[in-house]
Amino acid sequence: MPGEESDGWENPLVKLRDKLSDGLAHTRLTKTQLATRSGLGRTTVQEAFRAEGAVPSAETIAALARVLGVPEGELLELRRRAAAYLSGSVPGHHEGPGRPIEQWDPHDLEVHPSGSAAAVSSVRTLAGYVRRAHDQVMAETVSEVRESHSRMLVLVGSSSTGKTRACWEAVQPLASFGWRLWHPYDPTRAEAALADLEQVAPRTVVWLNEAQHYLGDPQAGERIAAALHTLLTDPNRGPVLILGTLWPEYADQYTTMPRPGGPDPHSRVRELLAGRTVTVPDTFDQDALRTAASLAQDGDGLLADALTRAGTNGRVAQDLAGAPELLRRYQHGTPAVRALLEAAMDARRLGVGLHLPQAFLTDAASDYFTDDDWNWLSNDWAEAAYADLARPVHGKQVPLSRTNARPVRRPLIGPMPASTVAPSKGPMLRLADYLEQHGRNARRLLCPPASFWHAAHTYLTQPSDLNNLAKAAADRGRSQWAKHLRLRAADAGHTDAMITVAWAWRKSGDLEGAKSLFQQAADAGNPRGLKFLGQELEMSGDWKGAESLYRLAADAGDPDARRGLARLREAAGDLEGAEHLYRLAADAGDPNSLSDLMMMRENAGDREGSEAIAREAAAVGDTLCFVNLTEMREEAGDRESSEAIAREAASVGDIFPLLHLWRMRLDDGDLEGAESAFQQAAEVNGGPTPTHLARIREEAGDREGAEAIALEAADAGDFYVLRDLERMRKEDQEGLDALYRHAADAGHLPPLLGSERWLQALNPGGSPSSPWSME
Repeated sequence: MPGEESDGWENPLVKLRDKLSDGLAHTRLTKTQLATRSGLGRTTVQEAFRAEGAVPSAETIAALARVLGVPEGELLELRRRAAAYLSGSVPGHHEGPGRPIEQWDPHDLEVHPSGSAAAVSSVRTLAGYVRRAHDQVMAETVSEVRESHSRMLVLVGSSSTGKTRACWEAVQPLASFGWRLWHPYDPTRAEAALADLEQVAPRTVVWLNEAQHYLGDPQAGERIAAALHTLLTDPNRGPVLILGTLWPEYADQYTTMPRPGGPDPHSRVRELLAGRTVTVPDTFDQDALRTAASLAQDGDGLLADALTRAGTNGRVAQDLAGAPELLRRYQHGTPAVRALLEAAMDARRLGVGLHLPQAFLTDAASDYFTDDDWNWLSNDWAEAAYADLARPVHGKQVPLSRTNARPVRRPLIGPMPASTVAPSKGPMLRLADYLEQHGRNARRLLCPPASFWHAAHTYLTQPSDLNNLAKAAADRGRSQWAKHLRLRAADAGHTDAMITVAWAWRKSGDLEGAKSLFQQAADAGNPRGLKFLGQELEMSGDWKGAESLYRLAADAGDPDARRGLARLREAAGDLEGAEHLYRLAADAGDPNSLSDLMMMRENAGDREGSEAIAREAAAVGDTLCFVNLTEMREEAGDRESSEAIAREAASVGDIFPLLHLWRMRLDDGDLEGAESAFQQAAEVNGGPTPTHLARIREEAGDREGAEAIALEAADAGDFYVLRDLERMRKEDQEGLDALYRHAADAGHLPPLLGSERWLQALNPGGSPSSPWSME
């Protein structure tokens, strides 16, 4: 009944008086003062605020709004609604279909959930909203309907470009004015619309998402268009807002003029849509991307996640809409679908390029199946899985799409490649960006099975792909695959692979073979080949030849070659020339040049100069000089100075020199000196370090506890605890093997531990003395 609230509807007269009361409280006026300032009578003002009073006149509301600083238009709209409410023209239960806007869940109106959270939990979320040009058109339309004008607007755009979300955001201002929303869909959209369009009451949003289901219905489409036209043009039924969405192909179909004399199945729809469509672009422009980035920086994780994948192409809306479905397709896929996707994920995360040969994926996938799943496969399992993976999800994204690599046609700079790379044969596929990112996170600790490495060696032809996989194989203890993949990469012309192979040959005693490969790398334009040839000449005593090659390598862009030149100057006694070259190398980005310069000064007896270099390096974030200087002073027997240098390093935030000093003294059996160094490190670090805690547990016999602390520290980037445990167990092969296996399971790789026994523990059949084991 009038004057009360019912079924979630608020009496607009109650809301009007609440607004007036809030304004009065904000201005801190009495009603007598309000009457004086507004020019209204005291009785009129009292009546406007009285709960049981009549609806104030429009003139009273306007006068009060001016004094109270409340938006006049908003109060007048509430006043108009209140008058209609009390007169019974808009009953409390609101005749007509629909329900209040605030009672709708946007996902029930077919707004896509955003991001991956919806795919893995029952919580459906929306990313922050980025307004674009079409939103301004919609806002103007909503302003017009608030002024009692009926309007219709249809957003036209491709799948998952944000059309439905834009409609949802546009109607939010109408919720506070009691507007309803009607979404006709039961039993079918067209039947529901035809049945109840005549019942639509004023202040209703008619929600026609995927409007082709209404306007394109072969039996009812034209009748629905006619009924919508009547609703829009009948002043006694307004205001209403009709919102719809269409894909471009449907909009073109409905609005294209028929051929003369031909059938015209959409004449009424064409007339209805004329002047009532607005285009939603496929991509975010630069302004929208900047807005999205700002929202991401303010904590919107969904937008931040999407921008990492779609920030360059602008297809942010499609990424947000498609991510949940892409993940669902992977998680709920057949064993064949999952095997192919996991092989593709592993390929991308280990360094294979965007374009994956289909033959490689098919062969690689075999060991991703369980034995039971493999036995149940049909002969055409791969064809069926690829067809399934080519089906699009929202935003026209597909889990694994056919693609074509662009031919490379760039002007040649420098020498010709060592060999010509044959392109991969057969179809090429690309993994969806979201699934690639998911694979990098979810599979980061997993090592691909044997079929993956075999297929890579058999089918991949790009030098960079082969070299990246060779590194990945070496990191994961697959030394034989690393060897064969790197040889393939070198044969294909990858100069870094040539150099790595050359070093392996050199370690095995094949000096001439190594020099030959260094020369090939140099001839192909890699200055490191020249540098390493220079090192060979330097070690053989041919300083003049070494200097010539170092200069060529330095001129070609290798900063480390300048260190070679500096060493030659230093050995010749030209310390000033050596310092000049060390500094040039440091300026060019060589990380070891300042440390070499520091040691040169220290060896020359210039202690103040060496300490100054260490401080200079620390100022730019390089504290290695402090470590080396600590070690040099300690080995020289100047324990007081070594400890002072380590403390100085700790004062700028690096306790590693103190920990290094602790380990050196511990290895020398100086427990008292080691304890002193450790205590200083602990004080700087705010208490006992993980290394200390792990050592205590190890010495107490709690090996599992010591490993748990070490692995937790490694996860946080501190690998020294693992190295310390390795040192403590160096005489215990079984204990070392257990440590290496547990470290490998946790994803911590052999270079971090620095021991060939790591690989031997993981690959008992391999040869620990192989030159490939420590690539």
